[in-house]
Amino acid sequence: MVKINQAITGICSFSKFPICMDLDHLGDADMAVLGVPYDLGVGFLSGARLGPRRIREASAQYAKGPAGFYDFEEDEQYLASPLNIVDCGDADILQGDVDYSFNSIEYAVRKIIENGTIPIIMGGDHSITIPVGRALESVGEKVSIIQFDAHLDWTDHVGPQKYGNGSPMRRLSEMSHIDKMAQIGLRGIGSGRKSDYMDAKNYGSQLISAREAHAIGVEGILKRIPKADNYFITFDIDGYDMSIAPGVASPYPGGLFYDQAMDIFKGICRMGKIVGIDLVEVAPQYDPSGITVRLAALTLINMMAQIGKLQLNK
Repeated sequence: MVKINQAITGICSFSKFPICMDLDHLGDADMAVLGVPYDLGVGFLSGARLGPRRIREASAQYAKGPAGFYDFEEDEQYLASPLNIVDCGDADILQGDVDYSFNSIEYAVRKIIENGTIPIIMGGDHSITIPVGRALESVGEKVSIIQFDAHLDWTDHVGPQKYGNGSPMRRLSEMSHIDKMAQIGLRGIGSGRKSDYMDAKNYGSQLISAREAHAIGVEGILKRIPKADNYFITFDIDGYDMSIAPGVASPYPGGLFYDQAMDIFKGICRMGKIVGIDLVEVAPQYDPSGITVRLAALTLINMMAQIGKLQLNK
């Protein structure tokens, strides 16, 4: 008897892709989804550690199996066989232990990259991008960072803490294998100190506010993206407008919208190789409607679809 395998049945992996918990046996996987349920980097509203599980749950509704997804606007079939995607479960987080957790995150992402597989990472707060960034050394070439975010995330430290969720872009800038940057969707009073913005500009990061993004459009934004062979995308869900993503610790009006962000990503796919993605800061408990976790799931599915079609030719 052939199982129908509807979304409501079975184990809740990401979009019901096959599960592969052994990082030494990823085989010919093209992309591997990894959860990082960690939020020790948050200074105020915690809860992003609950994001990966809820995103997986939301994604199951959009599972289509080996037939993949048909997009009638593009007349394209996405995420269909022979594209091979697996869900690797979660990095081994020890709540309360930053070093152990960061080492576990870096280890898992390195294993995925060394297998020749693209990591698709679900946070977790934005501090997880620090160990993920360390693991990008395994790409073996310079990697440019494209950040979607309401906030600059260039804080040097808060007291003795240098690994908070406001510091990932500064920490990445200190890594020798990290190259150029663009930061899209910045906005709001208090999203960074003036000195932080000056440091980011001096590094050479392209700072594109949400207001400017709306004014210049997708093509204008793509002209500002630094030319590179390799791109890593770090997507803070609060880069979206708070009307569509209320389930975050720091929501802010005036943000990006889904089609806009996906069109920007599609353009970046045509510019260079996407070596990985993380999507962070989903805090489900602040959104009883559940639209934020659905938005997160569909954002990842759409980005994975574009990678599969435009870069892996599957």
